[in-house]
Amino acid sequence: MIYKFKSKVTGDLIMLQPNGESILKIIGKGEPAQLKQGILLPEDMAQAISDLQQAVALEEERRAEQVQMAQDKGEAPPPAPLVSLRQRSLPFIQMARRCLDAKKEIVWGV
Repeated sequence: MIYKFKSKVTGDLIMLQPNGESILKIIGKGEPAQLKQGILLPEDMAQAISDLQQAVALEEERRAEQVQMAQDKGEAPPPAPLVSLRQRSLPFIQMARRCLDAKKEIVWGV
């Protein structure tokens, strides 16, 4: 499955299912009924952006802790993810910021 996020002020944003579901869960749209189709209203976008930024910061903190623990033990750090949450979420954050400024919603699955 592919997620296609659409708005009237940006181009479509396409994500593979795991990445799209991850973003939706972080912004509080992770209920089964909301995963296939939904809407993010402008009044909810600031919170969604903040939630994504907090999740990115948490992932980076955990990664730094893992690296530090490995170094403290004299071990090689665990491999970094190929694509971080920061990289996966940035296009959605940019889309949400533009939609928030224009007061337009983001929809998917419609």
